Amino acid sequence: MRSQRLTHLALATTLGLTLTACGGSDQAAAPYDDGVIKIGTDGRTQVHEAFLEEAEKAGVEVELVEFTDYNQPNAALTSGDLDMNWFQHGAFLADYRNNSGEDIVPIGSTSIYPLGLYSERYESLDQIQEGDEIAVPNDAINLARALLLLQSAGLVEFTSDTTAPSELDIDTEASKVRVTPVSAEQTVLSMSSTAGAVVNNTFLTRADIDPNSALYSDGEDNENALPYVNFFAATGGNKDDETLHQVADLFHTDAVLAAEQAETKDTAVSMDVAQDELIEVVDRYAEDLEK
Repeated sequence: MRSQRLTHLALATTLGLTLTACGGSDQAAAPYDDGVIKIGTDGRTQVHEAFLEEAEKAGVEVELVEFTDYNQPNAALTSGDLDMNWFQHGAFLADYRNNSGEDIVPIGSTSIYPLGLYSERYESLDQIQEGDEIAVPNDAINLARALLLLQSAGLVEFTSDTTAPSELDIDTEASKVRVTPVSAEQTVLSMSSTAGAVVNNTFLTRADIDPNSALYSDGEDNENALPYVNFFAATGGNKDDETLHQVADLFHTDAVLAAEQAETKDTAVSMDVAQDELIEVVDRYAEDLEK
């Protein structure tokens, strides 16, 4: 048994949805024959609370299982301890699948949390000068997203087309800025000594930086942002399970979306991306990571 975090959070209701596994032959990976749909998450926020309330209204019993280690929800899904999980985006899943070989696929999209470029020196993107230094997170997934953000902003160019760029893909001669990778937690501190930094939402909150103050951010209108759309995921054998799709769709109810906007200061963008497109994005990103 994989180590699961401390508490199992259950919401008991009268079942209204038909809890019938219909995802193919891999029935062991959809163990909700006890009438409870178990969903792995990375915490419990007001968004999760609103989701549970909507599940109760729909007459479906949901149990949220919290994890502190991002590698555990996917392992627990594959082992059959979960029916779905709700914590990751396509780039994370692509990297996880490449390393684990596990068959996990998106079920239904939720939102994208835009990644932004922040600066203490400048107030607008067009003020950035030729040769300026920009700090970016140095872990592979966040680095790739940061570089795509800078490309979209017209600050860097790549030597080839890729959805998962690294430092080696930067065309230094054609790029406007110099890029300096640092640990993700150091990006905020780097703002005092650089022209700007690409900062993850987690560290914005800790540093009390308004996410709306970004000079530039990715989002729903940026094609490069698709690998970073978050979603519910299930095993490949259950990717067509109707009940799991119905439960995932509860995220897009008005109450859940309102809770998310309140929690993210109106920066989260709800995304309704077709499952086939999500799967294609994950598959392509996984291929690019192996190049």
